[in-house]
Amino acid sequence: MLNFSYWNPTRIIFGKESIADVGQEAAKWGKRVLFHFGGGSIKANGVYDAVTNSLKEAGLEVVYLGGVVPNPHLSLVRQGIALCKKEKIDLVLAVGGGSVIDSAKAIAFGTKLQGNEDVWNDYFMRAQYDIQDALPVGVVLTIPAAGSESSTASVITDEKEGLKRAINSETVIPKFAVMDPETNYSLPNYQTACGATDILAHLQERYFTMVGGNDLSDR
Repeated sequence: MLNFSYWNPTRIIFGKESIADVGQEAAKWGKRVLFHFGGGSIKANGVYDAVTNSLKEAGLEVVYLGGVVPNPHLSLVRQGIALCKKEKIDLVLAVGGGSVIDSAKAIAFGTKLQGNEDVWNDYFMRAQYDIQDALPVGVVLTIPAAGSESSTASVITDEKEGLKRAINSETVIPKFAVMDPETNYSLPNYQTACGATDILAHLQERYFTMVGGNDLSDR
C-alpha cells in the first residue's frame, strides 16, 4: 500500500433532527447568512422553514437566493456575488445537493476577488486553482450523491456559451455540513437512485483512471 496524507476540515454534523443545529453552527462564522437553495422542494418538505427558524433563533440575519438548477448557472453565481457584496454576507449556506453546493462555493470565492478579477474568465476558464480567499461555506445536505459537502471542487456552467468548467481549491471546502437523514425522506425513489448511481460512478471512475491522486480512493 502506498503512503498517503489525508486532511479534510469539514465538520460533519449527522443525525436525526440535526438540522436544528445549523443556526448554532452558522453563528460561529458571522451574523449575516446567504441562504442559497434550488427550487420549491425544500419549501414543500419543511427544510426551508426548519433552517430559517434555526438561523433566526441563533440571532442571524438571513438573505435568500434561490433558483439553482442542475449544472448550476454562471448567471446565478454572478447574481450571488453581487448580493453578498451588497449585503455584506459573512457565510454562504448551501441548502440542497451538489449543484447548490457548487454554486455556493463559486459565490463564496467570487465575492472575495479583487480588482478586475472575474470568477469565470480568470478562474473557471483557466482552471486556475490558486484561490487565495473565500467566504466560509456551510451546507445542509438534502440528497446523498457526489460528496460536494466536503470536497474542494465546484463545477459551473456558462449557460449562454454552453461551457461547463471546474475549479478545485482547499479554500472552498465547506466549514461544516449538517446531514439530517430526515431531509431525505421526501426524495422520490428516482432521485435516491440517481444519488446512489452518482456515488458508484465517482468510485468507479477513480478505479479505472490512471491518475496518481486517486490512489487513496482506490483503496
